[in-house]
Amino acid sequence: MLRFLHILLLAGLLGVLWDKVDAFGGVRLVDGDDECSGRVEVLRHDRWGTVCDHGWDHREANVVCLELGCGLAELALHNAKYGEGRGAIWLRHVQCTGHESSLTRCAVVLHSNSYCTHENDAGVKCSGTLLTPTLILLSPHTVFSPGEAVRFGCSALLADHLSDLHLYKQGVSTPLVTQRADHAQADVELTLSDIETFHQGSYNCRYRIRGGFPSQLLSSPPSNSINITVVDLLTPQHWYNTSSDAPAGSVIKGQNFNITCSTMQQYPGGSFQLRLIRSNGTVRQSLPALTPSVTFTFSNAQSANEGYYYCLYRVQLGGRTFVSRESQPLPIAIRDPDPLLSPMVISWLVSGLTFVVAVIVIIIVAKVLCNKEKKPSELERETRTCVDNTYVALSINKL
Repeated sequence: MLRFLHILLLAGLLGVLWDKVDAFGGVRLVDGDDECSGRVEVLRHDRWGTVCDHGWDHREANVVCLELGCGLAELALHNAKYGEGRGAIWLRHVQCTGHESSLTRCAVVLHSNSYCTHENDAGVKCSGTLLTPTLILLSPHTVFSPGEAVRFGCSALLADHLSDLHLYKQGVSTPLVTQRADHAQADVELTLSDIETFHQGSYNCRYRIRGGFPSQLLSSPPSNSINITVVDLLTPQHWYNTSSDAPAGSVIKGQNFNITCSTMQQYPGGSFQLRLIRSNGTVRQSLPALTPSVTFTFSNAQSANEGYYYCLYRVQLGGRTFVSRESQPLPIAIRDPDPLLSPMVISWLVSGLTFVVAVIVIIIVAKVLCNKEKKPSELERETRTCVDNTYVALSINKL
C-alpha cells in the first residue's frame, strides 16, 4: 500500500513537471538599455509574465543570458530595476544550478511562503559578449628548439559554464590544441607538443560555453597574444683556400690560407666557431656572423695548423644558447716547401754536365791527335831549314 502511494505521488509530480515544461514558451528581456538587458519575462499559455526576484542571483541570471545568446550575466537585478511588469508573475523563487538550457527548466519552490508583487520583478544585465580569456606562458622561456613542448595556460574565470578551451595560432583557422574543461577548473593547461619550425608565431586561446540549448556552444573572443620562436640551426658548410701550387688537402708551410664557414639560416647575434682537432689538443676560435659567411684567416702556416677543422653556428636568444651540428671534418696537412734543386733537376744537371765534359774531352783528344799527325820529323826539319837558308843566301848574293 505504501509503495502504491509513492508511485502515485511520483506520477503526480512528473505530471506537474511535464505540464510546467509543456506550458512555458520562450524568455525575453523588456525595457532594458539594449537587447541584452531588461526585465525578465517568460511566455506561458501565450501570455507574457514576469519572474519574482526571491532567490534570484547570478546562477539564474546566467541561464537567462546564455539562453538569449547574450554572453554571461554582469548583474542579477532585484526590485523591478527595469520597471514593473503587467499581468501574471509566472515564476516564483526560481532555483537554477547554472547548467540548464532555459530558465523554464530550472526548479521552483512550489510551496514558498514568499509574497511577490511586480515590485519584485527580476531583471538582468548581460555582458552581450563572452568575457575575454587570459593566456599565459607556463614554460620558462619563449624560444624553443624543434621537438620541445610549449606549455600555455588559458584562464576563463567561468568554471561553471566551460565546455572546452582551444589554442589557436595566428593565421590558422583550426585550433592546434583542444582541452575539455573540468567544471571545477578556471585555469586550463594547453600543451603544444613536439614543435617544429612552422609552429613559430603568435598564439591566443578561446573558450566555449554551453548556450541556451544543449547543442548550442558560444565561443569567446580571442585572448591576448603570446609569441614563441623556434630556432632550427642548419649544419654550416665550410671550405678552404690557399695557393694553387699546394697539393689537394694541403697547405705549404709558411704560406697563408683561409677557411670560410657559411650557413643558410641566420639569426641576430649569431657567431661562427671554428674548431681544430690536432694530435696535442683542440683549438677554438669564433667570429661574429655579421653576414651568412665568415672567413678565418691564417698566415704563415706551421705544423700547429695541421689537423681536422669543424665549423658550427651558435646564437643566444631569449636567454638560451642554441648550437648547430658540427660540419663534416675538413682535414688540412702542412707540407714543407719543395727544395730549390729537386732530385730530378739535379739528375738533369749532372747528366748535362757529364755530357758537356765528355764533349770537351773528346775535342781536346781530337786536337792532340790532329797536332801529332802534322808534326814534321827531324830530317824534314833539317832539310827544310837547309833549303830555306840556301834560299835566303842566294837571294842575298844576287843583290
